[in-house]
Amino acid sequence: MATNPIQWFPGHMAKTKRVMRECLPQVDLVLELLDARIPYSSKNPEIDTLLGEKPRITVLTKASLANPELSRAWVDFYAKKGIRTVLIDCVDGYGIDTLEARVREVMSDKLERYRDKGMSGRKLKSMIVGIPNVGKSSLINRLAGGKRAKVENRPGVTLAKQWVPTSIGLDLLDMPGVLWPKFEDATVGENLALTGAIRDGVIDTEELAMTLCVRLMSVARSEFLTRYKLTEEDTVGLDGYDLFELVGRRRGLLASGGEINHKRTAEMLLEELRSGKIGRITLEKPKF
Repeated sequence: MATNPIQWFPGHMAKTKRVMRECLPQVDLVLELLDARIPYSSKNPEIDTLLGEKPRITVLTKASLANPELSRAWVDFYAKKGIRTVLIDCVDGYGIDTLEARVREVMSDKLERYRDKGMSGRKLKSMIVGIPNVGKSSLINRLAGGKRAKVENRPGVTLAKQWVPTSIGLDLLDMPGVLWPKFEDATVGENLALTGAIRDGVIDTEELAMTLCVRLMSVARSEFLTRYKLTEEDTVGLDGYDLFELVGRRRGLLASGGEINHKRTAEMLLEELRSGKIGRITLEKPKF
């Protein structure tokens, strides 16, 4: 992959930052969503400055797509830093009860003041923040018990703020996804592109898929070999391009003349990573 910083800052993201600042005084706490497959890369470094001292819970989403062992390691990592963290999955509801309990724990003082004033039924207000395609709308729909927010597996679907009532004593303010102006670390940009946080094409799709092959050989070797019916002997000495071509050939993704159809192979690899077909894969490990 190229090592030049990746530039990415659509106008609606600049607007979202302004709206977040304006709305922050209206909320009691913030749910900051991170992708459990890439907790480091999906952490917007500007969020801490934007949120200041506002109470916050870190929510690791898409648990069913992430490596369970590494997810537990990430939760332990944050716990040692004193960061309140919940691992959830909005497909099967994993962790939702824990999230409700953690909200009540974090906001116990305010809830007690409400009870003392005879306002025990008053709802808390929370802002949901995170990068595009991290699962904000999916979480809102899970908590609201229906399709209140539009959900698609691509970035940039939520473009305006909206308040949504839930069954767990929270009114949620859904915010559009916010990235930051520049990815100085090329690996961060790759991870965001691989998981679909930035739209395909910002990084060349075929080059990205070749990078994915190398990464999978490192972090999920068994899953990669099994999914594409490869052996260790098949892959000895192969670089990203060779691995990519081998996968395309094993899948029969050929163009005229027997050449590998690079476009179809790249699209297939990225789709199978994002949908979990290759396996439950986490691309980053915590550094204790």
